[in-house]
Amino acid sequence: MKITVAGEKKEVADGLTVAALIEQENVETPEYVTVSVNEEFIDKEVFDCHVLKEGDEVEFLYFMGGGAR
Repeated sequence: MKITVAGEKKEVADGLTVAALIEQENVETPEYVTVSVNEEFIDKEVFDCHVLKEGDEVEFLYFMGGGAR
């Protein structure tokens, strides 16, 4: 099936979960990544069971710490 990952169209296996996509894409520091599918945030607790569908748009978001001096 075809999905869009970080703006890039990709062909992936049917039944791919968010967790499997994170692994497949070699996401750096996966424990700190937030994932949105079709502009909706997905809870980390369901990464293993949230199955992606044809045409889904997936974004990986990283929140960085820091602040003013």
